[in-house]
Amino acid sequence: MKRNKLMAAALFLVMVLSVALTGCGGQSSSSGDTIKIGVNYELTGGAADYGTTAKDAILLAFDEINAAGGVNGKKLEAIVLDNKSDATEAMSVATKLITQEGVVAHLGPATTGATLNTIPVATEYKVPLITNSATNPDVTVDPQTKETRTYVFRTCFIDPPQAVVAADFAIHDLGVKKVAVYYDNSNDYSKGLYQVFKENITALGGQVVAEEGYVDADEEFRPTLTKFKQAGAELIYVPGYYNKVAKIISQARELGIDVPFLGADGWDSPVLVEVAGAEALNNTFFTNHYSPQDPDERVQSFVNAYKERYGSVPASFSATAYDAAYLLADAIKRAGSTDPEAITKALAETKDFEGITGKFSFDEQHNPVKEISIIEMKNGEQTLRTKIAPSN
Repeated sequence: MKRNKLMAAALFLVMVLSVALTGCGGQSSSSGDTIKIGVNYELTGGAADYGTTAKDAILLAFDEINAAGGVNGKKLEAIVLDNKSDATEAMSVATKLITQEGVVAHLGPATTGATLNTIPVATEYKVPLITNSATNPDVTVDPQTKETRTYVFRTCFIDPPQAVVAADFAIHDLGVKKVAVYYDNSNDYSKGLYQVFKENITALGGQVVAEEGYVDADEEFRPTLTKFKQAGAELIYVPGYYNKVAKIISQARELGIDVPFLGADGWDSPVLVEVAGAEALNNTFFTNHYSPQDPDERVQSFVNAYKERYGSVPASFSATAYDAAYLLADAIKRAGSTDPEAITKALAETKDFEGITGKFSFDEQHNPVKEISIIEMKNGEQTLRTKIAPSN
């Protein structure tokens, strides 16, 4: 009996120590020769195209960094988990990465909804999170308190600046005055861009002659497009995701609507061309984080490395994910530590970081300040039309 009691006591002590260590997840788990980094992305489900390309770019960056000697003498180790394009699952993945895997930083998720669900976990355990593609302003700023979220950063620009730039491009570069707006009424990303674009087009002397929302289940867009044509729209702004945008543009061209279409970074996917067709996409434009045709030597080096490894041209969210990986490595190096608090401080102090998507510093809300690319589709290929810096 005495032996059994001793064994029970020993087992209880082990359990207590295990819980205690788990509660300290992420505080300094990267002992030895590696630094564990959480990679929480949408690898299956509706946003898998975004998540997979981001994950691939991160792994490419980590391999390059490790081949060059790592960070402060240690190798970066990616702990990759699939959040299945589900916001609740993204929170569970973040919890596992921090409390069980002991990561010192967290990359991802890709979408705004999943990222917002992950933030409470990162904040509770004080582990820095970098998203490469969650563009909603609420990601880095609490909408209730208006305070910057201490542990959250991003390498993509936020939604409002790209809508501002799109309006400027429509008026001054394309020379249009009358526009129609077709937005996803079931998506905060799309609705936010629509509002800012509308405000800025009007401020610049333009006119929104027609506007209408669609929902994710919609497949037939011809009636609304016909209304836009009858209203005399000289341009149609569609701030949505590539899958619906492709069908909208395809149906518009079938109706003989040949005015330019303009959109945002949600367009950026090979699926856009696959569904709409190369010819239909001529005379269409969208704001984006970078262009693979940018002649910058740094950009072309990344594009070639990605193509060699994965057999495809990296999309914009591949570039922002690649930047996130290198940015994190740079912060760890500057911190001289794998302590998450020290890494967080270094991230906040980022200045003139040279990334694939441009040189940037973080503003007080942990958003990168950089130029926005305007992409023009020509015969199914993305081409860099121009770069515009958002006005303050």
